[in-house]
Amino acid sequence: MDGDWDLVANKTGPTRLGFCLMLKFFEMEGRFPEFIEEFPQPAVEYVAGLVKVPATELAKYDLAGAKRHRKQIREALHFRPATLDDEERLTAWLAVEVCPVELVEDRQREALLVECRARKIEPPGRTRIEKVLVAARNRWEKVFCARTIERLGDVGVARLLALVAEDNEDGAGLLALLKRDPGAVGLDSLLTEITKLNDVRRLGLPEGLFADCSEKLLAGWRSRAIKMYPSDFRDTAEDARITLLAALCSSRQAEITDALVELLVALVHKINARAERRVERQLTAELKKVRGKEGILFKLADAAIGKPDDVVREALYPVVGEKTLRDLVAEAKANEKVFKAKVRTTLRSSYSSYYRQMLPPLLRTLGFKCNNTAYRPVMDAMALLEKYAEVDGKTRFYDAGDTVPMDGVVRKDWREAVVDDKGKVERIPYELCVLVALRDAIRRREIYVEGALRWRNPEDDLPGDFEAARTDPPAPGPAGVHHEPEAADDRRPGQVVGGARGRLGGRGEGDHAARRPVDHRAEAGEAGRADRPPGTQGRGRTPMGSPRPPGRAEERRLPFRLHRRVHLRRRVRAHRPGHPPAPSAARAVRTGHQHGHPLDRRDRRAWRE
Repeated sequence: MDGDWDLVANKTGPTRLGFCLMLKFFEMEGRFPEFIEEFPQPAVEYVAGLVKVPATELAKYDLAGAKRHRKQIREALHFRPATLDDEERLTAWLAVEVCPVELVEDRQREALLVECRARKIEPPGRTRIEKVLVAARNRWEKVFCARTIERLGDVGVARLLALVAEDNEDGAGLLALLKRDPGAVGLDSLLTEITKLNDVRRLGLPEGLFADCSEKLLAGWRSRAIKMYPSDFRDTAEDARITLLAALCSSRQAEITDALVELLVALVHKINARAERRVERQLTAELKKVRGKEGILFKLADAAIGKPDDVVREALYPVVGEKTLRDLVAEAKANEKVFKAKVRTTLRSSYSSYYRQMLPPLLRTLGFKCNNTAYRPVMDAMALLEKYAEVDGKTRFYDAGDTVPMDGVVRKDWREAVVDDKGKVERIPYELCVLVALRDAIRRREIYVEGALRWRNPEDDLPGDFEAARTDPPAPGPAGVHHEPEAADDRRPGQVVGGARGRLGGRGEGDHAARRPVDHRAEAGEAGRADRPPGTQGRGRTPMGSPRPPGRAEERRLPFRLHRRVHLRRRVRAHRPGHPPAPSAARAVRTGHQHGHPLDRRDRRAWRE
């Protein structure tokens, strides 16, 4: 640039080359290099060709003694050296904006450099930067511990400290039990997890204790606590000890709830699969006692192979006979009916004699919720089971006045086992049907569990602006901008359109572009791109086929490193007089972490190219 040549002035030889490299390095990185080796060799050769100085002359440049050059570059770019007050303000900024959402030290350091660039401050030296980072982490840790202790209250703090007291063997045993994973799928493991979950709930941790904390932060404290013994907790400062115990118990409470749900799902499947295998073995053994079926099968196979072109009546009936074949079909259908009946009998026997004891504590411990009215019958059936949980098992049928949901709960092949000839509903087979329906609904995420993490309310996984983004109509674009057909106005953003036949997700006739996901929010940005230079208004690629620089929407999907490079390039342009100021680095860090999702396949290919 012209201004850069004015700065070079009458410098010659190694001084000319070294100054130019330092100037460009500071513009790109926001700091001065510490060693000559930090200059990329391709950049050295390119700049050397511009300033007409051999690249080998760079070795003669005194990088450490170029204080006057540093001052000249700072003044030209309107930067200033960092002071103690600047370090204090940077420490406070890191403790409030970065440390709560980012635990990796390298990314904290990158965020600090970005903020220094935004404030037009030359970053302090390596040692000073490390001191700022350590001070910010310590300050945030104290704030985090104080906030956690305040939310726990005196009673909660006392219960947590009692877990690691020297004379409390029960507390140490509970702490060791919390760290254990569930055992193999079975009734004993299920009951053990129920007991463990109830013990953790007795600690009385307030709901939403870490609701406003990032998952990475809570996972970091949990990973520290799970490796510690009671003696290690006692050697830690009291505020950190309480926070570590609270993070461990809170995380394990959600994890145990998830494990309990998974055990329930696996156990219901195990009961059904074991009953079917047992009945199959019994019927297979009985089938082998029937004589003559192997010979009939051989005759049919021999006749079919010998006369493959003849019709069935002429080729097979003379060998076996139509009546014999009809009898075999009737016997097979009877055997299938007998098989299902025996499976139901075996299920009922194993459930009533052994597995049924899990139902009352399970219903008392887990809170099942549903947001879908289509699964209301399953929730009503669960309420009925909870009502009869303490009723003696000898009571075989439900009362005539109780409303027993059937549709959506009991399958058709189980109706005759659930309802007797008089129309009464039997409890044991109905409970089995409810458990199977509950298992299927949980796996579909139609029914969720309170206090769980993996099996939580699926609406909690949606972004905060999901409803607004889903219902926003497409903004009208300027003339010449492509619009979707009128029939597409009722589609949701991201819905896949088939072809000319209008099938969802099909491969019908029509242009390939018509089958791509339609995002009306992308159309809304067309008006804003109309004022850009020619060749840059489009989305994705320029008319020449090369990927365009990412905009704001794409930046939210970039990883932190790429996101930081985008902002650094913007700040380089902002250093020059006459350019608008760069956006806040705090917002850059928050955006990079809240929306730093991995690049999808098309974005990765575009960046590689």
